Amino acid sequence: MEDVKSGGAVPFLDPDNCPNGWATPPGDTFMVRGPDYLATKVKIPGGEYLLKPLGFDWMKSPAKICEILNNKSHRVRKAIDGEVLRGNQPFVWAFNLQLPSKDNYSAIFYFVSLEPVPEGSLMDQFLKGDEAFRKSRLKLIANIVRGPWIVRTAVGEQAICILGRALTCKYTQGSNFIEIDVDVGSSIVANAIVHLAFGYVQTLTVDLAFLIEGQTESELPERLLGAVRFSELNPGSAGVYEVPSEEQQESAPFLPARLWQGFSNMLHNPGNSREPSSTSQSTNGSLHKEDADENTRESLHKEDVDDNTAGSLLKEDGYESATGSFDKEDTEEDSNGSLHNGDADENTKW
Repeated sequence: MEDVKSGGAVPFLDPDNCPNGWATPPGDTFMVRGPDYLATKVKIPGGEYLLKPLGFDWMKSPAKICEILNNKSHRVRKAIDGEVLRGNQPFVWAFNLQLPSKDNYSAIFYFVSLEPVPEGSLMDQFLKGDEAFRKSRLKLIANIVRGPWIVRTAVGEQAICILGRALTCKYTQGSNFIEIDVDVGSSIVANAIVHLAFGYVQTLTVDLAFLIEGQTESELPERLLGAVRFSELNPGSAGVYEVPSEEQQESAPFLPARLWQGFSNMLHNPGNSREPSSTSQSTNGSLHKEDADENTRESLHKEDVDDNTAGSLLKEDGYESATGSFDKEDTEEDSNGSLHNGDADENTKW
């Protein structure tokens, strides 16, 4: 684990001092659904992580980086195979955020479990689950710890996304790993936010946490899978990823592409142009047009949406926005797919 932590292009550092590096932030900086959330909408600090931090890759490539753990020559895959040969059975979760840019940057976060996944747990259900389950459950929480006002306003101080509803996600699963490749550029909104943030990336400190959403009383309180802090990343420090030849790749089952629920509307300058989202190819070879979720009534699952004039910010209940207003939880989808009212603001337009 220590070799993998220190083997990437940027170093593993202390969370309070990690310029051009990565670290593990305190779990309590993230607010998650508490044990009585369905009745009270009360959230609690995230606490300890279910998985251990394993590594971070900051990479670029001539082609989009995907299915990296199918590459037998990649350092993390080699570490997994080495442990298996020694009789151990680690299980690695990899989250690959494919950033929209001509240089095909990827920020890849690795976490590991050294114990078997408990039977019937949310992690177990996710690994064995169908497309609908995975699409509706994997959640990302993003905190802007430090950064310029414009980025903090665009993203919100704590933004929450269900990662299968507004971005194209590709799931690759092997006997000792699961990799989720997230095409951030597949959503117009996320694409615009990342283009904005990338211009300030060397001044940003960002915390990202991953978890599986609890939607029933028995699944609460929510538990964080893991989280990473990266700070003041230098694009020039990204390692160059060589696309492996076919013999270095192995086939593994994965689930089809899916839409993601994104951040809400970002702060735009009137003169700014937005790059249109390109169509992406789903795993069955058919073309899938992104950002059909513009009809938010049908496709958006929101924790909280603040309808202020500076741009809607997707945040947690009662979290103070950059404008000082507080937002309420809107309608959300429960586990059987029906809609129920959270604490919806009577003036919301959703």
